Amino acid sequence: MPPRKFRALIFDIGRVLIRLDVARAVNSLGANLALSPSEVWTALEKDPRWLDWQEGRISPHDWHLHVTKRLGSALNFEEFTQAWNLAMHPEPLHDSALFAKLGKRYRLGLLSNTDPIHVAYMEPRYDFFQFFPVRTYSCVVGASKPSPLIFREALRASGVKAGEAVYIDDIGAYVEAARRLGMAGIHFQGAEKLPGQLRELGIEV
Repeated sequence: MPPRKFRALIFDIGRVLIRLDVARAVNSLGANLALSPSEVWTALEKDPRWLDWQEGRISPHDWHLHVTKRLGSALNFEEFTQAWNLAMHPEPLHDSALFAKLGKRYRLGLLSNTDPIHVAYMEPRYDFFQFFPVRTYSCVVGASKPSPLIFREALRASGVKAGEAVYIDDIGAYVEAARRLGMAGIHFQGAEKLPGQLRELGIEV
């Protein structure tokens, strides 16, 4: 069979483009509380409104009130936002030159399960965003990975068919969800391995 002709490369963000340090955020959110960091993280991870937060059905201010009440925290909204954003390391995982080069040949897109506080923090702070004209966020779409809905929205926004797109994620189940729709998938294994993984699909790096 002839090699597939790819027109779009769609990337996850957390642990693929930006290092995550959840412990920093949890420690800050739990400061001066009787809860341990692991208890704070468990409370967030199992929160009954987590999916509503990720899929845009609760506002940032309402999320702040919900979480601080649940934890017994006295953080105001600004302090909460600062703590929440500590999960993202200030240094990205890749040199933006990679995306400047890829962006000349392919349509670059982002596809992330994320929330409006993180989006507002990320977009102006990381240089690589300028090379990604397509940005598909769960909190905007109203659906999150591995739902086919969010992948189809990323394809629609990129203007390509599934067979013309490559999806890159550090979570194998999400890569498989993309493949089930007909996309090619790369299970991200680290910044140093990505160029080789792209070349295996015939993508010029």
